[in-house]
Amino acid sequence: MKEGRKGMERSVDDRYTQWKSLVPVLYDWLANHNLVWPSLSCRWGPQLEQATYKNRQRLYLSEQTDGSVPNTLVIANCEVVKPRVAAAEHISQFNEEARSPFVKKFKTIIHPGEVNRIRELPQNSKIVATHTDSPDVLIWDVEAQPNRHAVLGAADSRPDLILTGHQDNAEFALAMCPTEPYVLSGGKDKSVVLWSIQDHVSALAAEPGSAKSTASGGANSKNASKSGGNGDKPLESPSIGARGKYLGHEDTVEDVQFCPSSAQEFCSVGDDSCLILWDARSGSTPAVKVEKAHNADIHCVDWNPHDVNLILTGSADNSIHMFDRRKLTSDGVGSPIHKFEGHSAAVLCVQWSPDKSSVFGSSAEDGILNIWDHEKIGEKQDYGELKIPNYPPGLFFRHAGHRDKVVDFHWNASDPWTIVSVSDDGESTGGGGTLQIWRMIDLIYRPEEEVLAELDKFKSHIFGCDKSC
Repeated sequence: MKEGRKGMERSVDDRYTQWKSLVPVLYDWLANHNLVWPSLSCRWGPQLEQATYKNRQRLYLSEQTDGSVPNTLVIANCEVVKPRVAAAEHISQFNEEARSPFVKKFKTIIHPGEVNRIRELPQNSKIVATHTDSPDVLIWDVEAQPNRHAVLGAADSRPDLILTGHQDNAEFALAMCPTEPYVLSGGKDKSVVLWSIQDHVSALAAEPGSAKSTASGGANSKNASKSGGNGDKPLESPSIGARGKYLGHEDTVEDVQFCPSSAQEFCSVGDDSCLILWDARSGSTPAVKVEKAHNADIHCVDWNPHDVNLILTGSADNSIHMFDRRKLTSDGVGSPIHKFEGHSAAVLCVQWSPDKSSVFGSSAEDGILNIWDHEKIGEKQDYGELKIPNYPPGLFFRHAGHRDKVVDFHWNASDPWTIVSVSDDGESTGGGGTLQIWRMIDLIYRPEEEVLAELDKFKSHIFGCDKSC
């Protein structure tokens, strides 16, 4: 067993060494940031500032500790270098054990329990939701929350709002609606739960800068706040109950996602290998239930923001399936229009690109983050006499900069083709994690004619230099 583990570590190290040697060729920019504690989630926040060569943007992370210090939700400031600015030799010269100068901690929130998932509200990305090992969803106004010093024995920060409704722990499945201030969650109670935080968001807008905001959610709102004075017990968080609860799964719900064009439609996946589509307007039972969408637990799901007919699922069977919601099943079981098989371990995260409708990313326990384009399936590639490995159909980029499972990643909607990804390196390096912010070189994804024309100009320039020397 030990020999097998050593062999695996060698192959990972070899792969990483090869990857690092190719960084100047494959990437326009890359920042590597060593984390003292693993982070199970990473998300972009609002863009703060645009400058000539780089932009400044919020980044949301977590610190999953061993109990010697509290678990935290971290708000960082990230400097995102603009395309075609970084020198090739600079982006490959980083120390794996060092922190990146491009990522600086701005604020720490002491989180009640581990942060398993972070999601930002699209209408106001200063509002984030978090999942921990409990039935509740916690809502935070990260700008208004006070900065805390995470030391053993420090009291937890107080969430701005608590969403109640699950009967058992809800650890991972979490989504925020792109069209309305709605929150969606799934959990071990096999249910999908929906909340509206409209009143809470309105209250925050009316009282900017207040970390003690309350919610007035109507009949199902419960404000548990107590008066706080000198020496009094700190104010407790307000809480609201569910707007709707949806039952149809037969095992833990692992991920949920809203339809990009409707707050009333959403989908969920779970350990029962089912993909379920829901419509809140037609009751609390499934609109469509897709049995055997995969051959194992389904860990993640995403709904295409450009084409609402396309839904991605990622599974413990190492594959990604793409479904067309107009024809989800055949002979009573899931019938994906494409299967993407480019991982050697369970898929943990899938996400469509905000920049091109046919492109998406997938990350897995094999330490790889793959970028796919489903429009490339079936295309014949002419490489001349070059011997190119036979890659899976649709795969056009492999990010191999992590040396252990890539637990989360997020495309940057403000900076095209820029991705933040995070790996839990506990097993391979004895603790901690690795955060990477990266953008592949644009010659890889731009239209072929454009790239060839640019290379032709470059060739002419080189020849012109030769003649003048």
